[in-house]
Formats: sequence, structure tokens, C-alpha cells
Amino acid sequence: MQKLVILDRDGVINEDSDAYIKSLDEWHPYPSAMEAIATLTQAGWQVAIATNQSGIGRGYYDRNTLDAIHSRLRALVHQAGGEIVYIAYCPHLPQDECDCRKPKPGLLLQIQQALGLPTLTGSWMVGDSLRDIEAGIAAGAQTALVSTGKGERYARDVAREHPETWHCDDLADFVERLLAAT
Repeated sequence: MQKLVILDRDGVINEDSDAYIKSLDEWHPYPSAMEAIATLTQAGWQVAIATNQSGIGRGYYDRNTLDAIHSRLRALVHQAGGEIVYIAYCPHLPQDECDCRKPKPGLLLQIQQALGLPTLTGSWMVGDSLRDIEAGIAAGAQTALVSTGKGERYARDVAREHPETWHCDDLADFVERLLAAT
């Protein structure tokens, strides 16, 4: 069985902001998320990220800023003993109607292709919104909604529309459940 967990970024790994995370100074990781990613890595799971970043398309920040945030993320995960194997992001606006913006599965399929996986069956998508869950389901992954970030806003909708989706307190709770189940 392939062991891949795909994470949304904002609200799952770090604090989210309705005003967008526009600089490295505004990026605040959840300490438990770094440890959770390390735990997954050490248990033999690959961890990737699929994140909508329309702030680029809106002109709030540029790709260099996003790269700096992702470099810091990778460094913190590495310090904790984990690894991020791939980061896929969508810089487009919702009205651009691209194939990569979640809830479409394009980012997840990009990760699948980059890792040379035949399918995402058996993989997981962990997010804090309905669109994350819909992207995971569309790509054939199992799904989990965390309560951090915007997760509580979407809990009822996800429970009603996708009852098979796990509802977890945070990323650490998801990891604990996943490792207990496998």
C-alpha cells in the first residue's frame, strides 16, 4: 500500500488568515503540526502539500515570498525529523477557472504524477474546508477534516455531504488516528 498524506497548508499546518498570509512574518506554524509531519515521516508515510495561493494572482505577494515561506516550512519540518516530499500550489484566482484550484483535483494529480504513483487510492487528503475534502474525493483519496483553521465552519457540511470523511481536532489528532488504524 502506498503511504501518502496530502495536506492543505493554511489552517492545517499553520494559522490561517482571512487577510491572506502575505509575508514570512505573517506565517505562524502550529507547533504540533511540525511534530505530526515528523511522526508521519518516521512511520513511513510520504507527506505532500496541496495549497490554493490566490494571493499571488491578487498581487498580495509574489512567488519569491511563497518560496521563502515554504523554505521555512521545510526547515522546521526537517528540524522536527520529518520531510515534505512535494509542494503543489495554485496561484490562480477563483474566476480563472483553472484545473488546479481546489475543489478541482489538479494539485493532487500533480503530486501523484510528480511522485510517480499510479493512483491516489489509499492516500489521504487532510484539509480545513469543504473544497479540500471535495478535491481529495475527486482525486480518489480518503479524506479528513481538521477543526483548526476554518474547519469548524465546514464541519456540518462535510459530515452531511461526505460522512466517510474523518473529523479530527487537528493534524496531530489525524496522525494519531491514522497510525492507530494502520
